[in-house]
Amino acid sequence: MAAVAFSSLGWAFDLFDLFILLYVAPILAKVFFPSDNPMLSLAGVYAAFTATLLMRPLGGYLFGTYADRNGRKRAMVVAATGVGLSTGLMGVLPTVQTLGVLATLLFLALRLVQGVFMGGMVASTHTLGTESIAPHRRGLASGIISGGGSGVGKLLASLAFLLVGALFPGPEFEVWGWRVMFFTGLLSSLLGLFVVTRLQESPMWVALQQEKASRKLAASNPVPSSLKAFVPAVLLGIVLTTAGGGLSYLTSGYLPTFMKLVNHVKPTDLGLILSGSALAVIVSSVAAGALTDWIGRKRAMVIYGLVSLVAIPLLYQGMSSATDLHSIGLHAVLLSGVGTFCYAPLLIVLNERFPTALRASGTSLSWNVGFALGGSMPVLVSLFTKVAADLSLSLAVSTALLAALYLAATLLTPARDNRMS
Repeated sequence: MAAVAFSSLGWAFDLFDLFILLYVAPILAKVFFPSDNPMLSLAGVYAAFTATLLMRPLGGYLFGTYADRNGRKRAMVVAATGVGLSTGLMGVLPTVQTLGVLATLLFLALRLVQGVFMGGMVASTHTLGTESIAPHRRGLASGIISGGGSGVGKLLASLAFLLVGALFPGPEFEVWGWRVMFFTGLLSSLLGLFVVTRLQESPMWVALQQEKASRKLAASNPVPSSLKAFVPAVLLGIVLTTAGGGLSYLTSGYLPTFMKLVNHVKPTDLGLILSGSALAVIVSSVAAGALTDWIGRKRAMVIYGLVSLVAIPLLYQGMSSATDLHSIGLHAVLLSGVGTFCYAPLLIVLNERFPTALRASGTSLSWNVGFALGGSMPVLVSLFTKVAADLSLSLAVSTALLAALYLAATLLTPARDNRMS
């Protein structure tokens, strides 16, 4: 379980850097994407977020290939360093008011660089943990690493948001607070490296290298060297991660913006609610991953898809009309918990589709392309929503469509529970 825990923490520290943007999105809209239309400015921020996701497939391919050839741990060290440094540099950028459109371009450039390294983190964290645990606990490992790591990253970002908001209250946050939020990315990088350097290499990858070295591989059973034979698995994995990732981004990922624009929640209260929501993500994802070990991946995923199809639209409609803080907080916690159901088992489902020799590259390619597409959902929702009052309807419709897509892809996915070689 040590490898699972460390993989989860490594993933959490790097997702912390990614989530920072979501927590300060309304401010960045003014700083880097000023416009007379607030929703258009917000769409610009989410486009910058999507730019990071669009570069992740490239990072997944580069680091995935490296991880399959040279080990998961080495890839993770380089990727963790790159994510932290690129995030920290965003905090020193001049604003549009100072440098004009060049400030926006520099911000986008750093988001692109961050995306390459984020793709590299997927290649290592998303294979090492599940390859280092007993087969009957791989679903649990999937929930801990992907969903649990995501929840820890969100929780750390929420706590940082609370602390920085207290240090730079009111207008000061719009001047200096958002910069300090990005500077904390350097700290997360150092913590991530501390965790990563204590990881042991994947035993399955080590065994494969030993087998290669001793030439025990029979000529009739060669190790696959290309993903060409796994194109159907990659394509189906992309559809699954597009739907599951989209549901995650349109729930816990979009909540900071929704609560500020629709519910008008104050920054301090927002930080507390988001902290509770992050805890819900951790508990929900671990439970959702573990359930796939007990009743099977496909059966559990069908249940998750059906629950998401009904519950998420209803919760967003209810949240839009909630007026007291406790009700808003309850809706946010439930949305975060349900929104991670479909996301939690994706890691192990992808891992079980590829052999050890190609697992890092196959999983990271499927995951990163899917999440690049799923991560574009907040941009689309923001663009197609004319006023903030219509956000709940837009989110209800889009999440229902994603849940339906997830169900269809799940039914087409062959069951390969615990078959990893």
